[in-house]
Amino acid sequence: MNRIYPLLAHRSFLILLLIINIAGTIYGYMWYGWQLKETPASFLLFVPDSPTASLFFVFVLIAFLLRKNWPLIESLAIVTLVKYGIWAVVMNLLVFAVQKEMDWTSWMLIFSHFAMAVQGVLYAPFYRYKWWHLIVTAIWTLHNDVIDYVFFMMPRYHMLNEFTPQIGYFTFWLSIISLAIAYYFVIRSKRFKLDLK
Repeated sequence: MNRIYPLLAHRSFLILLLIINIAGTIYGYMWYGWQLKETPASFLLFVPDSPTASLFFVFVLIAFLLRKNWPLIESLAIVTLVKYGIWAVVMNLLVFAVQKEMDWTSWMLIFSHFAMAVQGVLYAPFYRYKWWHLIVTAIWTLHNDVIDYVFFMMPRYHMLNEFTPQIGYFTFWLSIISLAIAYYFVIRSKRFKLDLK
């Protein structure tokens, strides 16, 4: 780990990761395009889950390149990257279990979303958020679950419609686990901490 963190903090690597995340964010919003056209304006902010998570991380990377920390954005980034990264992996594997086949787009989504979750945690030693940032993030995250599964604004996987209650329950607990991960890696007193140089 002592070798990997100088690479993660290196300016060239941060720029490369920024470009990748910007491209992924744009693709993500395009992927949601048809659903956003049908979404009431009051829910628009909460529908494109994964691209919004990667957008948070884009701003984290911009702050790092400026040798700054934007704690609330860091908190939102780690929780949503872990949550929606894992969520998308599980949903695509569930699609495979139901349909018994998976196209290249699904495999791409699995690997890219798993990478989202990993990058969120890998950069945790550089984050500087506090309890109040995590509380605000918890409100955002759980409110998003309500929008998704009470008002049915979740990402559309028509072949999984019959499992919506179970998916909603899983998503709620995934939110709690993601918040716990965010606490463990950043707020607890004995956490691993590094400074940007």
